[in-house]
Amino acid sequence: MPVLRNADHPASKATDSIAARYFVAVLGAWAAEAATYPFDLTKTRLQIQSEVAAAKHGYKLENHGMIKTAVGIAKQEGVLKLWTGLMPMFQRHAIYSGSRLIFYEYFRSYFKDEKGKVSLGAASVGGLAAGSLAQLIASPTDLVKVQMQAEGRRLLQGKPPRFSNCRQVYLMLYTEGGIRGFWRGAVPNVQRAALVNMGDLAAYDFTKQYLIREFGFADTALVHGAAAFSAGFVAAVMGTPADVLKTRLMNQPVGPDGRGTLYRGMIDCLQQSVRNEGILSLYKGFLPLWMRLGPWALINWIAFENIMLAIGGHTF
Repeated sequence: MPVLRNADHPASKATDSIAARYFVAVLGAWAAEAATYPFDLTKTRLQIQSEVAAAKHGYKLENHGMIKTAVGIAKQEGVLKLWTGLMPMFQRHAIYSGSRLIFYEYFRSYFKDEKGKVSLGAASVGGLAAGSLAQLIASPTDLVKVQMQAEGRRLLQGKPPRFSNCRQVYLMLYTEGGIRGFWRGAVPNVQRAALVNMGDLAAYDFTKQYLIREFGFADTALVHGAAAFSAGFVAAVMGTPADVLKTRLMNQPVGPDGRGTLYRGMIDCLQQSVRNEGILSLYKGFLPLWMRLGPWALINWIAFENIMLAIGGHTF
């Protein structure tokens, strides 16, 4: 599988292999995830706190902001609860982050012109495809994460605990819906990943190459930081609506037939959300998502680029 290389210096076959780049991509994602995960949990709580569908089952409607939600979790459940669900996220990135990078670099090498350049359109298509494929494979781990993130709110509502660790969540989901049940919410999840990666991968790649090519900047941390900031913002704008739908579909109760009891599918979830809460409901959690994706992209890409340089490999 070819890799589009941006550095001129030679790299050893081992340090610049697909396996090495995959592993370094996972390391970078783990570092970024550990640092920014509380924003993800807060975002998930914001997205489900005002579900009118849930209110029909006797839940109290809430309208808290990001800071109040985060502080409430820390006070009522404990500070460490802000990292609830981190383990399945590590599992997700062990599959997702390595796969998306390798897929994208393959697509990028395929779309490059005779001068080695890749257009923004081609990069966007590559990001969409890479994100979709990687997320489709890793979707079960995302479902486990959402279930663990939402559990604290259920407990505060006086409901009995359903599980105490990651392994029990996998078992619960398998019992409810079998193997197929692990891909509940996979469609909006894949759509979200496609849009986010069009921002993260494509925007980062295009911005970085543009700064280097048009302004003569060196391939340094300054360029990496500027490209990562651009990537995080575009990813948040593109991905928040699909992220809201994904979270609600994954968080809904499941009936005896293994199907969700609140929404018939993605379109129904979209219609209920907009009809009952307005179009802006699709951007619930945008601020914590952006505040997460911005630093996440910064930490992830700087870690990846510097580790690759340290081991003698090529940068992204």
